[in-house]
Amino acid sequence: MKIVFMGNPPISCHLLNTLYKSKHDIVGVVSNRPKAMGRGKKLRFTAVGELANSLNIPFISFNSEDEIVTKNELQKLEPDLFVVMAFRILSDSILSIPIIGAINIHTSLLPKYRGAAPIQHSLINGDKKTGLTTFMIESKVDAGGIILQKEIQINKEDTFGSLSVKMANESGKLTLESINKIEQGHKPIPQNNSDFTLAPKILKSYYLIDWYKNAESIHNQIRSLAPKPGAYTIINKKRFKILKSKVYSNDSSDDPGKIININKEKLIISCNKSLLELVEIQVEGKKIMLASDWIKGIQNPLKISISL
Repeated sequence: MKIVFMGNPPISCHLLNTLYKSKHDIVGVVSNRPKAMGRGKKLRFTAVGELANSLNIPFISFNSEDEIVTKNELQKLEPDLFVVMAFRILSDSILSIPIIGAINIHTSLLPKYRGAAPIQHSLINGDKKTGLTTFMIESKVDAGGIILQKEIQINKEDTFGSLSVKMANESGKLTLESINKIEQGHKPIPQNNSDFTLAPKILKSYYLIDWYKNAESIHNQIRSLAPKPGAYTIINKKRFKILKSKVYSNDSSDDPGKIININKEKLIISCNKSLLELVEIQVEGKKIMLASDWIKGIQNPLKISISL
């Protein structure tokens, strides 16, 4: 089968590699256009773009300003199928190109968490499980008929980074099985459109920690944003990213945002009727470190304060 793959971030790369090694013919890869970065303004491709170039797969830079250019290049490839993971919403004009259609690999168990940030929202909500869904792309976002689903467990220590790796590792096998079903004439199962939830893009305003929330909520916020972009607070007028935490206690009478314990081993912050231990942090301008190591360099703990 002639396939065009579409994606941007690292989570999509495992799937592209799997497709490349399969019996299918990957005739092209579509990703966002490279950006000029750094002092030398060197063009930097997306993770998917870099992988496509390394595998010598024809690369198409998606031109959102002039979609006709992208459409013409795709039509020349005469694809049977589009395979899409973590890319963008495609117009009906683009979706009309492949003979069979387009399938998407979505990082939730649809119809739960339709939208741009399903992994983050599953962590924010403290879910114990999530999964992958392959479905046929339709005009309505993430609402197409389901081909296959794979359930994935969420551990207490999982972050956006670790859960993304789990998703990536399962995506290849599930997608190949889905393509086989399509070739065999399998008809996708319609979603229950009365039972869906949304997972909109995470706004930058959410990165800042509100210490008036309880420790469990803040802990889940930290997990959902680690390792990047990272949840943060302001300590002594510096941005203080928190990349790993633990709920220390669900019982506290201290005021939110107060550093109630700072010694050579633990850094504990009071939240709403609860306590949170900071485990891994990154002070503005510094490298990632254990909170215990940061504490050792503090000369006067009494002068450490959080801006609420």
